[in-house]
Amino acid sequence: MPLTLKLVQESSIPLEVDSVQMDVVQQQSVEDVKATLIQRGNEQLPLGDFFDVSGGAKEDETIIWQGDCSKVKLIGTYLKSGTIRVEGNAGMHLGAEMTGGSIEVFGDAGDWVGAEIHGGRIHVHGNAGHLVGAAYRGAAKGMTGGEILIDGSAGNEIGQSMRRGTIVIGGRSGDAPGYNMIAGSIFLFGEAGIRPGASMRRGTIAYFGLEEAPRMLPSFKYAGTFQPTFLRFYLLQLKEMGFDVPTVYLDSTYKRYRGDFLELGKGEILVRC
Repeated sequence: MPLTLKLVQESSIPLEVDSVQMDVVQQQSVEDVKATLIQRGNEQLPLGDFFDVSGGAKEDETIIWQGDCSKVKLIGTYLKSGTIRVEGNAGMHLGAEMTGGSIEVFGDAGDWVGAEIHGGRIHVHGNAGHLVGAAYRGAAKGMTGGEILIDGSAGNEIGQSMRRGTIVIGGRSGDAPGYNMIAGSIFLFGEAGIRPGASMRRGTIAYFGLEEAPRMLPSFKYAGTFQPTFLRFYLLQLKEMGFDVPTVYLDSTYKRYRGDFLELGKGEILVRC
């Protein structure tokens, strides 16, 4: 039976639950988990003041968060293994700096989903906020591995400063996706914001659902039309993960734009024809 944390007392002040770590709660009793201190503003309070706790994560390495956790921050931070399921909305910094395991959200998530993650998989079945997979302010690199799947829309600066890994957005994407991108892949299936790939050095940003190419920055150059073989393998893998990929995308041709030539200029933006 998984460890289930059901929100029973909402808080107008966000709760920070990075103290709830998989490798720790696996060894704890229900009472110990309830006694775990979490941050609420400038005070620390027991987890049990806000959540009903039942079950345990020792056998199946699973934690389930239930209820509207929009103001519950840092769920799944530093996750190394196991599974976290959020049955409702999740707050900011979901899965930040995780290295393995998987997180699935059956609702929306706040800003900084998967910030600076190194591995593992995050799948949000709703929408996400700004800075998915991004670097924290002042950091040199964002995500360096792993996969982030957002079925709905996402905000600005998706994949800002990302170094490796894959981000997939099923709905609309905000402005400046791939800003300062070092490497990695961003796949966008919905409407496009402005300034894609600004300051990107390497990496791939691919648009699949657009009727026409987004307006490119003048520091990008059109480099022809082709049918990239690698993209087919990526899309097939996404289908295996349960992501909705229309079959027609598998054999499509794409316009290629190179840039950003104000930086290294080895990045590419692909737009399905």
